[in-house]
Amino acid sequence: MRFAHVVSAGSGEPRLALIEDDEAIVVGELFDGAPRTLEQLIAGGDDLLARVGDAAAGGARHPLDSFGFASAVLAPPVILAIGLNYAAHSSELGLKTDSTPTVFVLWPNSLAGHEGTTIWPRTLSESVDYEAELGVIIGTPAKDVSPEDALEHVWGYTVVNDITARDIQYSEAQWSRCKSFDGFTPTGPFVVTRDEVPDPQNLHIWTVLDGTTLQDATTGQMVRPVATLISHLSKSATLLPGTLISTGSPGGAGYSRDPQVFLRDRSTVTVAIDGIGALTTHCRILG
Repeated sequence: MRFAHVVSAGSGEPRLALIEDDEAIVVGELFDGAPRTLEQLIAGGDDLLARVGDAAAGGARHPLDSFGFASAVLAPPVILAIGLNYAAHSSELGLKTDSTPTVFVLWPNSLAGHEGTTIWPRTLSESVDYEAELGVIIGTPAKDVSPEDALEHVWGYTVVNDITARDIQYSEAQWSRCKSFDGFTPTGPFVVTRDEVPDPQNLHIWTVLDGTTLQDATTGQMVRPVATLISHLSKSATLLPGTLISTGSPGGAGYSRDPQVFLRDRSTVTVAIDGIGALTTHCRILG
């Protein structure tokens, strides 16, 4: 199944919707006590997911293009991001892939939705880059799980653009702030349930900036696959339901190009993954 947080014209309140083809079924309208956010749906487990699926057969259908989109996740317990998880990206940034994953946290204010506009001041950074990433959403608590069992704890997958202020990234010892400006973590537009992605290491992933394809890869090129990342993270902390893990970006970043390519005022960037969706962000630079 495929879900999104949709927003009606004139209303800023996101509503969970089941997406079928080009139509949206608002989940909160299906039955009393129906989940209104993805987080509520995840918390209800498989029984609630099945009930939503059954009820949707008789639900009202709305044209998907009549809605806007909020972030695919609204209130995750934590957003964990993995750096240097594709060899090509590590080398182009001049950074070494360590023997263990590079892990950092993204701040919740950075979450944004499909077709949203991300705004930042020119005085803060003029070296803002794109990064297409596969997002993994945890469905059941994962503590000290093996790689063989790790994917059983996944609820679904989404698309993430890990937008990064490169000048700040290289001037500070941590990476959270340079990637956590307001609107720097667009997600979505859709979340697909785990059964829709038989193999998370067999997905085409790419980026198009202002009409030019700049990243074009496969998730099979990850240094550490999704199952290994989940297992590693679960060794030190319980991964709670709703946790979003952004699994790293392939090669092709604008920072490494000659000449360099950064997000400009009025740029439009789309990051996409086959079978999951295409996530578009509009850029505005102030000053």
